[in-house]
Amino acid sequence: MKRLIAAEQQLQTHDQELRFVIFDAWRPVSVQAFMVDHAVAEECARLGINLKTAGSDADIDRAIAEVRRAVGRFWAPPSLDATTPPPHSTGAAVDLTLAARDGDLLAMGGEIDAIGPVSEPDHYAAAALAGRNAFAVGVHQRRCLLDRVLSEQGFVRHPNEWWHFSFGDQLWAWRSGAQQAIYGRCDQALSSADTA
Repeated sequence: MKRLIAAEQQLQTHDQELRFVIFDAWRPVSVQAFMVDHAVAEECARLGINLKTAGSDADIDRAIAEVRRAVGRFWAPPSLDATTPPPHSTGAAVDLTLAARDGDLLAMGGEIDAIGPVSEPDHYAAAALAGRNAFAVGVHQRRCLLDRVLSEQGFVRHPNEWWHFSFGDQLWAWRSGAQQAIYGRCDQALSSADTA
């Protein structure tokens, strides 16, 4: 919590009107499993794939497998294995974005939890660097600002998600070069007294 507060204070040295909006932080593995299944179902529906017909046709099964692979780039498996906890189930990951002082979310070029290239942190980088698209320039600058203020407090960003940052989980250890994670799976929400 202290790192997030320090990161938001750093954000406000850039622009006093900016705030963080947290969408998601700790969640139990059961919720992770629900969210993975929900993301698969939503993506299948978006693509016109009927999940209820799985097993009836090889082409449908391949399409569902491709959806599961795409979802897997963004959603960690709901593992109960103590050596591979989902990042959010450790309490060390947070999904967040930027907002104005009044709470209006800033355009970040893609929704949190979107499945696809628009979610990749540098999706707008080429267009922004070319300077031909004002929207791309603004989005890329905001994504870079979010990353910068959080990384200055030791967080690391998920390589596929502009909104997901970690401190102390396995992703953090891998991306920061730490020998091991600080936190394992946490099966209970922490009280406010635990986070002081």
